[in-house]
Amino acid sequence: MPTIQIDVHYDFICPWGWIGQRNLAAALAEAGIEHTAEVAFRYVPFELNPDMPSEGMDRRAYRSQKFGSWARSQMRDAQASAAGLVAGVRFDYDKVLRTPNTRIAHRLMQLSQQRTQSRATAALCEAIFAAYFSAGRDIGSPDVLLEIAASYGLDTDDLRAELLSARIAAPLASHEPTDGYGFPGVPAVVIDGHVISGAQPPAVFVDALHAAAQRFVFAGPPV
Repeated sequence: MPTIQIDVHYDFICPWGWIGQRNLAAALAEAGIEHTAEVAFRYVPFELNPDMPSEGMDRRAYRSQKFGSWARSQMRDAQASAAGLVAGVRFDYDKVLRTPNTRIAHRLMQLSQQRTQSRATAALCEAIFAAYFSAGRDIGSPDVLLEIAASYGLDTDDLRAELLSARIAAPLASHEPTDGYGFPGVPAVVIDGHVISGAQPPAVFVDALHAAAQRFVFAGPPV
């Protein structure tokens, strides 16, 4: 069976990454693509703040500096919250007090991809986004991530050393030397080589999925 490759480029501090994840899931369900071709997922980490201290920063201070004022940050939060309601996700920014370093959260995702099925990794990704944006949990904390990982059948004793070492590791590689697309940021989804930038609505993903499936149909069986 041919495989449709879907690469999800993301960072957990980007609200549009969570919205895009939900829209992609909705598109997969609408397209019924699992009945026509095997879908292979790969989550590709992108650190938006590679120089963030391992303990993170006060979110209000960080966002005020980044956007020029806290009011501008709140405007952006309101935009994401409104889009989230359409996608079926809830942002509770009153609970989000810190901007975390996401390196060990990305490392956990990499380990999950190595050790579990793609459905479990997708569920883990969703849970980490929700822990941060809905519950205001510190996803830069190994203890928080290990608690989440335990819910998805991962061996937390085995993972602890891996996450602690990742915390002091060098920043994750950027996209440019690894995938050839050179994204300026995230989210971005690549479906069978077709790049979709931003948290696009489900219909955009559905079109790309159908196009990928059709390529397999017209290619015919392997010789």
